[in-house]
Amino acid sequence: MDKRKIYFASDFHLGSPSLEASHKREKLIISWLNQIEKDAKAIYLVGDIFDFWFEYKKVIPKGFVRLLGKLASLSDNGIQIHIFPGNHDLWMSKYLEKEVGIIIHNHLEIIEENGKKICISHGDGLGNGDYIYKFIRQIFNSKICQWLFSTLHPNLAFTIAHTWSKRSKRKQDSAFISNEKEILYNYCKKKQKTNAIDYYIFGHRHIPLEIKIDKRSKYINLGDWITHNTYAVLENGIIQLESYKE
Repeated sequence: MDKRKIYFASDFHLGSPSLEASHKREKLIISWLNQIEKDAKAIYLVGDIFDFWFEYKKVIPKGFVRLLGKLASLSDNGIQIHIFPGNHDLWMSKYLEKEVGIIIHNHLEIIEENGKKICISHGDGLGNGDYIYKFIRQIFNSKICQWLFSTLHPNLAFTIAHTWSKRSKRKQDSAFISNEKEILYNYCKKKQKTNAIDYYIFGHRHIPLEIKIDKRSKYINLGDWITHNTYAVLENGIIQLESYKE
């Protein structure tokens, strides 16, 4: 089969809120990956794949073996796997690249596929507002902060991280009110004035959205796999938001 489709998904939040719920979600994601591998050229995982991730020099978080094994298999079979770290898994380093074959993008990227310009990012920290979070993110991205965190025993470090994660997720899950209230929609409108883009693909909001920016452009939020099980697919120059059901 001709592999020409490109898939986008985000916000799996594996590891949350419990081991049982996470395993159930992980198996559903594997089922989806099994379905799309027959025609996938590339898969973009747009942040918060893990509810928390940190790589010590010789230790990584336990769990997620089904997903990591499947992604490695897809990569070995020639399907490009791209990850844009989100605010929950921003501390990805070289392990996934070396062991799984994943391409990690630490910054917003604009790609061209099927004759379309596509802007991709997890979406956290973009646009106006949320200045406290932006300041905290700068601290988290510093090498000093990461080194200090690495000095903590993993049992303590991961307890702190998961407590912080629960607080952060509640804020992201705020309800959709209107286009004008959406920070990412306003970011797209502003960016479109200086750099014409066909599709903006973001995660972070946990709400599946498709909003026209202008006659040419559309903002798509990928939703999540906690509630919606949604993803986007690019085929023949058109990106559509879809939901997965077994």
